[in-house]
Amino acid sequence: MKLIIRQYETADKDAVWELHRLALEPTGAMLLGPWNDDFKNIPAHYPHKEGGLLVGLINGRIVCMGALRKKSKEMGEIKRMRVHPDYQRRGCGQTILTNLETRARELGYKKLCLDTTTKQLPAQRFYKKNGYREVSRTFYAGLEIIYFEKKLG
Repeated sequence: MKLIIRQYETADKDAVWELHRLALEPTGAMLLGPWNDDFKNIPAHYPHKEGGLLVGLINGRIVCMGALRKKSKEMGEIKRMRVHPDYQRRGCGQTILTNLETRARELGYKKLCLDTTTKQLPAQRFYKKNGYREVSRTFYAGLEIIYFEKKLG
């Protein structure tokens, strides 16, 4: 299994939305609404100069993704971490996150933030394993959201 990581391309739009849906539906956290508007214009929401959206391909098929964008001069935000259910627990998510963290350091971010829901237990464990710590919680659209942060060394 050879995973190839590259920046998002416009032709990836449908595959990226499908991956988002497939990865979230089993968790019960897939909701339709304005919080998905970033999928309508990914380059505008995740510009390459601020990090961008990475996709991971196996045999030409997008099986994972993750985004990095600027939150402030010193803070980047990790978004849209998804792994196709058939490829979970094979290191795909770790590879994407490692690439995003490397890019964040290159861009001079000192800290990263991200969020997930209480329904996404594997995601919570994954982020904690990677050094993210919970900083707050809130409710949005009927879901309890957990916010994490990590200082970059």
